[in-house]
Amino acid sequence: MSAPSTWTPLHAKVHQTLRSRQLLPRQRRLLIAVSGGQDSLCLAKLLLDLQPKWNWQVAIAHCDHRWRADSEANAAHVQQLAQSWQVEFYQRTATQALPSEAAARAWRYQALTEIAQAHAYQCLVTGHTASDRAETLLYNLMRGSGADGLQALTWQRALSPEIMLVRPLLNLTRPETAQFCQVFNLPVWEDSTNQDLKYARNRIRQELLPYLQQHFNPQVEKALAQATELLQADVEYLEQAAIVLRQQAQHPSQRGLNRLVLGSAPLALQRRVVRQFLQAALTKALNFEQIEKVTNLITAPNRSQTDPFPGGAIAVVEGEWIWLKQL
Repeated sequence: MSAPSTWTPLHAKVHQTLRSRQLLPRQRRLLIAVSGGQDSLCLAKLLLDLQPKWNWQVAIAHCDHRWRADSEANAAHVQQLAQSWQVEFYQRTATQALPSEAAARAWRYQALTEIAQAHAYQCLVTGHTASDRAETLLYNLMRGSGADGLQALTWQRALSPEIMLVRPLLNLTRPETAQFCQVFNLPVWEDSTNQDLKYARNRIRQELLPYLQQHFNPQVEKALAQATELLQADVEYLEQAAIVLRQQAQHPSQRGLNRLVLGSAPLALQRRVVRQFLQAALTKALNFEQIEKVTNLITAPNRSQTDPFPGGAIAVVEGEWIWLKQL
């Protein structure tokens, strides 16, 4: 696509964000996930307009979950848009109905990662916004998440050793992307499932956030997104500190943690070390209560032990060590 005829404040804002955060380096191959909604169309238009300045190679990918009767038409709409922009287009269609939002998200990221791997794209780019960050924080807060879950939408994270997931629009709100689409007359595909209140995220978007804006803080989305940004920095620091402590506490050849090494550490680091240790040792995901039971063994009497974890292992105290043993 040729250089943009119009340079908006949003172009300048995203261009500056990419420079300051070093999100999408020059000459990278970018795969943009496009649903057809306003956020993803705004993202695609912005990156195509910025392409001459960064010398990227850009393609568009679309995932059809087959949730809606119009999903094929939606996919065809995105493909037509990619053709009009003269960019490569890839599509994946689910072979069976996906049972939940979480299952759909997992399938979508797997499909997009496979496309990126097959065609040597180094960055998968999504149109998540500050509004998505606010919704995610509220959603995870109500599910009892700790700081890690509350800052889940990060600017970038590795999907594989070769592929980064990048979210360059996290400092834009949904009203800003809507206005951008209107200014450039972008053909937004209205997804009917976004109005369905049986999905928790839609209820947060349609009912909870407007209530908070009206009764508590008109800028609540930006405030929650800012809280996520602060949490992200805290989590990154704690996670790195926990890695260092785990290397000091972990037995060099067996599945064990030294209680004396962990005993003087703050509780926040103890919990993170235990979680990292269990994640590495066990294949099943563990919940807060299970992690807490092992954390409590740091100060428990000798011979104390936990209930069996999924898969049959238990944690047992023997002197200064917590051992993970298979039943």
